[in-house]
Amino acid sequence: MSETIIEQVREDLYRAEIPLPRNPLKATNSYIVRGENRNLIIDTGMNRPECKSALMWALDQLKIDLQQTDFFVTHLHADHVGLVGDLSAEGALIYFNQPDADILNYKDLWQLVCSLAGKHGFPEELVDQAIDSHPGQRYSPKNPVDFTMVVEGDVIDCGDYSFRCFHTPGHTAGHTCLYEPNLKYFFSGDHILGDITPNISTWLDDSDPLGEYFNSLDRVHALDVELVLPGHRSLITDCRARIEQLKEHHAVRLEEVLNILYNNAPLSAYEVAAQMTWDLIADDWEEFPLMQKWFATGEALAHICHLEALGKIERIAKEKTLLFISKQ
Repeated sequence: MSETIIEQVREDLYRAEIPLPRNPLKATNSYIVRGENRNLIIDTGMNRPECKSALMWALDQLKIDLQQTDFFVTHLHADHVGLVGDLSAEGALIYFNQPDADILNYKDLWQLVCSLAGKHGFPEELVDQAIDSHPGQRYSPKNPVDFTMVVEGDVIDCGDYSFRCFHTPGHTAGHTCLYEPNLKYFFSGDHILGDITPNISTWLDDSDPLGEYFNSLDRVHALDVELVLPGHRSLITDCRARIEQLKEHHAVRLEEVLNILYNNAPLSAYEVAAQMTWDLIADDWEEFPLMQKWFATGEALAHICHLEALGKIERIAKEKTLLFISKQ
């Protein structure tokens, strides 16, 4: 196995790149905090052998004893929560948020997702294949996890560090970051990323995750942050500038979706996604990889729901499919 990249951010604080094989994200940043009595690992990588080997190698290099280690998980996606069930020793605390725990431990989750995908125009013959390929279905913890729930304002101490929980819904309903006010460090999970844009998506047509995301960005913008430690890629030194870039990105996407709906008959979220621009090498929508179509449709629906919340579009309920049209 090749050596895991380990970067010392500060004394007793490290970033380990946990590889995500054949995944466009490339790696998950797992942050390792050494304490005098207990250590803390922030996010873990997927529940797959390659991720576990990489993280275990890093822990060995840093002389981290899992018998004396707790965990904090920013959100429910498999590349962040996947390994906590395997790595946590008896008595370890696994800090997590209630909204994401309810989803992760919901026994009929994937049956529900299947029905919602069809409602939003995803081809019926592809739904089962997409679910079987979905990393959340393949690489999440295989058994329910005994989480210790945290909420906004809770404090987790480890060594010289004191982390304050900061609820940032949008990427997921319960997404929670950590803020170290003394150092002005912000562990952002997938709320703020550097050279890639967090995916804001949904399959629920009665939610507005993009609106929640904007609100969460504004709340972080008001914080005094000197360094962002994200869930993927490089550290970010100008938090507020990156927030403005992310907001502008979604403003452009919203305008694009609105134009698509303005210039067409009523469309499903899948049909809107097929007409949006995507940063993928493919001649047309039909050549998109299946999972990219899946995530694109969820992202399109999130933007549709926000436009509906703003009163700019309306829905038309057909027998099996939900369609949307511009009100302009």
